[in-house]
Amino acid sequence: MDIIRLIFSIILPPLGVFLQVGIGLQFWINIILTCCGYLPGIIHAVWIIARR
Repeated sequence: MDIIRLIFSIILPPLGVFLQVGIGLQFWINIILTCCGYLPGIIHAVWIIARR
């Protein structure tokens, strides 16, 4: 299942975070990072998935 989340995180970072933690603080942080730049959103999403 982590492979699918990682693929979603590369395509659409907030979706990968949502699948991992749901709608919470990390999800909103990822949306802000993705709006600021696509790469920070990907890095944050992969970090969230790898950490849990």
